[in-house]
Parts: sequence; structure tokens; C-alpha cells
Amino acid sequence: MGLALRKEKILSAVVEKYIESGEPIGSKALQTLTDLGVSSATIRNELKALDDEGYLFQPHTSAGRVPTKAGYRYYIDNLMRPALLSERLRENIERGIRSGSQTPESILSRAVGALAQLSDAAAAATTPSSDDARVHRIRFVSTGRHTSMAVLVASNGIVQSRLFRCEFVLTPQLLTMFDKAVNEEFAGVRLSDITKGFLQSAASGMGELTLFIPDVLVAIYDAVQSALEINVTVSGQTNLLFSDAYDFNGARNAIRFLGDTKSLSGLLNNSRANTIYIGDESGIAELKDSAVIAARYEIGGSNAGAVAVIAPLRIDYKTIMSEVIFAAGCVSRAIGDLL
Repeated sequence: MGLALRKEKILSAVVEKYIESGEPIGSKALQTLTDLGVSSATIRNELKALDDEGYLFQPHTSAGRVPTKAGYRYYIDNLMRPALLSERLRENIERGIRSGSQTPESILSRAVGALAQLSDAAAAATTPSSDDARVHRIRFVSTGRHTSMAVLVASNGIVQSRLFRCEFVLTPQLLTMFDKAVNEEFAGVRLSDITKGFLQSAASGMGELTLFIPDVLVAIYDAVQSALEINVTVSGQTNLLFSDAYDFNGARNAIRFLGDTKSLSGLLNNSRANTIYIGDESGIAELKDSAVIAARYEIGGSNAGAVAVIAPLRIDYKTIMSEVIFAAGCVSRAIGDLL
């Protein structure tokens, strides 16, 4: 059951003002911040009720109130309206993610860098588990007379690429022949089944291409091995150390968690489309004083991974949620354009 309208207005004002100032909010300030048209005494009574219901707490006698984790959750689920990002900011985010990005890895790296800078917190990006993934497509992108890039697209949206070099000239016609021959052998094959023995068998069945294909197969094998690994990019960890919204232990615990690639990947890959975890909701002990704001990105219409901001609880949720969602969309478009 939801709160009454007046309580919702008071809770919303407390959360937003506390996020902005970091100071407890009292009844007199709320008279100015809201249009309730009631006395300071009435607001005090509502604050006391919200305190009793677990949405606010009073740090010490005679102080104003600050939100609890339950207060943040109610605000996010019922009161928060996504921030509208300016056209200039949207253009800057997209340009920053795309600039100089020629591989999926560089796109994800630029995305987390942009989010860490915008949020003044930490950011991470990850791809999903490859346990049951299969080869969806392998493409070749020419990068020079003797070099090309093998781009592996897996059935779960994972994309990995590797450069290879040959002593002979890689003409468009030859790359087209590679494309046809390789996809006939690899399409639909489980990534975990692509062993060195599989490569030897595939090469022996390629007829006249057998002499040309070894460097290509090595690049594909390396891309497959990377796709099978947990793939996480993190940026902005030091921002957490200097945040005045954390105590030292909260920042230290969050940074420790960000160094645990397996746990971080598991948390983000199990998140829903647009998710905000408040403290203990993440199920991660090290994040009990942190918030995780995550959004999924897609490749070819399928979920491929997630981008997220990891921050203290006192953070501008509505703005950062909008930035994370927009960045995820930029990642989807930028990686899609490579394929």
C-alpha cells in the first residue's frame, strides 16, 4: 500500500534535498520546498510518521531527517521521474563512446569512462555468460593490404575481434572466400567445442584455402577464448575514495567488490533491463552502503551485457539512471555499426 499524497511529497522533498546538500532536512525547510500549505507542526508530525514507518530517520535529537534505504527505494519506485538529458549532453556521450572506437572492447571502455566522469563514481560494463553460446556469425573487416580483423558474433550477443596478418595480400575476393568457408564450418558450433583439434579438422576440409587459412583460424580461436572468459571493464574506482557521501569502509568495500570480476559480472548479467539496487538488495555484502544503477545493452535485438554505475547511496538517481540508459543505447548502436 502506498503513502498518502502529502507524505509522498514530503518524502520526495527530503530525498532530493538530502541528495543535493548531504544535510538532514527539517520541517521549516520543507515548508519552503513544498507547496503543501500546512504548518510546520503538521510537517513535523508527518516526518515523525515517516520515521516510524521506516522511510526516514533522525541522526540525532532536534536534527532534521535523512532517507533510509527503504525511503530511497520508495522514492525510486513511486516518485522519481527520469531526468531529461540535454541534446548537447546526449551528443557528447555518444561522441565520446564512438570516438576512436573500432572494437567492442574500446566501445565498452569509453562508455564506462564517460559514465564514471558524469557520475563522479565508478562504472562498469560486462558481457553475459558464454556457457551455452554458439557461433552466430564470423565477419572479416579489412584493415590493410596484409591485415584484417576477424569479428566473432556469438548467439548471446558477445562480440570479440582479433587482428591477423598474412604475408600475401588480403584482397576483397579472398576475404569473401574466407567468410564463406569459415561460416560453413563454424556457424552454430558451441564456443566451448572450438578446440585446436576442431580447427585442424576445419582447415583440412577447406580445400585450396588450406594454405591461406592458418592465421585466420588462429585469430578466430583467440577470439573464441576471449568470448569464453568473463569480460568486465571498470573505471572510476578512485572516485569512490574521494566521495563525501561514503565513509572510508563503504568506499573500501565497494572498491574491493569491483575487483572481483566474477561476482561483478554475475551481479550485472543477472540484472533486469533497467535496475537500481539499494544497499543489501544486491545480495552483495560489500555493497551494503552502495547503490548500483544498471541498464542492459543489445546487439541484434538480443541482450548482450550491461553497463552500470556503482556509487554511494546519496546520489542523483534520476539523472544517473537516464545517463546509464542512454549510454547503454549508444553502446548498442556503436557495436551494431561494427558488424
